[in-house]
Amino acid sequence: MSVTHYDWLAHHTKTVPGKEVWVDLHSNRHFTFAEANDRALRLAFHFQENCGVEKGDRVGVLAMNSTDMLEIQAACSKIGAIFLPLNWRLTVNELEFIISDAAPKILIHDAQFSAEIGELKEKTGVSYVLETTGGGGDTPYEAAIKAASPTPRLATVTHDDVWTIMYTSGTTGLPKGAMNTYGMAFYNAVNLGVPTYFTPNAKTLTILPLFHTGGLNCYSSVALYFGGTTLVMRTFDPAECLRIIDDEEIGLTHFFGVPANYLFMSQHPDFATTDFSRLACSGVGGAPTPVPLLETYKARGLALQQGYGMTETSPTVTVQDAEMAFSKPGSAGKLAMNAEARVVDENGEDVLQGETGELWVKGPNITPGYWNRPEANAETITDGWLHTGDACRVDEDGHYFIVDRWKDMYISGGENVYPAEVESTLFKMPEIADLAIIGVPDDRWDEVGCAVVVVAPDKQLSADDVILYCQDKLARYKIPKHVVFMEELPRNATGKVLKRVLKDEIGDLRVPA
Repeated sequence: MSVTHYDWLAHHTKTVPGKEVWVDLHSNRHFTFAEANDRALRLAFHFQENCGVEKGDRVGVLAMNSTDMLEIQAACSKIGAIFLPLNWRLTVNELEFIISDAAPKILIHDAQFSAEIGELKEKTGVSYVLETTGGGGDTPYEAAIKAASPTPRLATVTHDDVWTIMYTSGTTGLPKGAMNTYGMAFYNAVNLGVPTYFTPNAKTLTILPLFHTGGLNCYSSVALYFGGTTLVMRTFDPAECLRIIDDEEIGLTHFFGVPANYLFMSQHPDFATTDFSRLACSGVGGAPTPVPLLETYKARGLALQQGYGMTETSPTVTVQDAEMAFSKPGSAGKLAMNAEARVVDENGEDVLQGETGELWVKGPNITPGYWNRPEANAETITDGWLHTGDACRVDEDGHYFIVDRWKDMYISGGENVYPAEVESTLFKMPEIADLAIIGVPDDRWDEVGCAVVVVAPDKQLSADDVILYCQDKLARYKIPKHVVFMEELPRNATGKVLKRVLKDEIGDLRVPA
């Protein structure tokens, strides 16, 4: 039997109405639980009465970080609509596929994306659009909230209902919408909240994009569940992060970032004098964290608590507490309380302890599947076990170590990049006879793309030509930073490119930051 979802925002409004829940740092707007709940109710009413949104309909958002994003998701929960945050770094062509696939009833967008929204509305036929700035003021978004009644027709939703769909790049070149349920959000809050020391007094800073599970669920949604406060930064600024952490009056207790965020902060002049002592938890994920970076923060008395997760896992699968961070550097921590895991070989059989295999996970924190993708569900989920595509080993103490990507995906600045998508774009160049995209180390972004190209006979091609071709076709983080030319790509007997051999042959291409 499904468990009924209980409205976290409404609950805290009844118990601590005057307490701050969200702070928008860009516009200096502060919202109490009562104020945030009232705005979410009014926005939900507008969705129903003016846009015809019903339970299960999608509400798309193309916007930079702001508290608007959090209240839109909260409004969706009031009426059972599905929150659809869109990656604003994608091109119009990439967004067109996602919007056509998810078919949102309404698109809410930052004013700065008006031109893109105009194109997308024409191409996809989306019914309604609503403009905001993410900063209040005289906008259609604010006018809609002001004019609406705080009395929408509330929906009954359960832990099995879908709250959010987040699209991830597909290994076949087509993005997939990972469905995240209310139950996944609940179990993530429990799984993550305990080892990261969350309490109602928690105050967290959100710097990662809210279209990403790292921004939305580490730790914005966790803070909401516990009744804490979330400060939202529009875009990451290392100097401003250090200032906020150092500010005794703000009293920040929780911070989460990808390794690149911590690297840029450590390179700032203010790093040496910043007081980190008030942080109860500094979480890091999205990519493996170099041990030297862990040591840099350890020298300042700060344990970077690593974890492992995916959009499909809400995201927490494993997590470190502060003691683990110091005693097991490089570990992704131990299995979360409400999660199961196996490490298997190519045949789906469990490997011996300490051996490397693919990580499979199962539990109430796992996605029920991908939107409109029954074939992907069949390939990715076996008897409830999600194939993560990541290579892993578990030591004798139960610590999980993510050794490498089981698939070819690499992570650049915290963003997943799937080579097949980039390859399918570049193969359209008539000058290219063969190519492969691999991830190579980078001092700034952890990894960046390298295009290994075989030029077609009687054709000429430069590295700049390859990179320029991608400019209006791929998001910036997907565009290869290096181009290497070869006479022939190494392949196995079945014709598959041997990317590990390519990496060995190419060597280290990194350019120091």
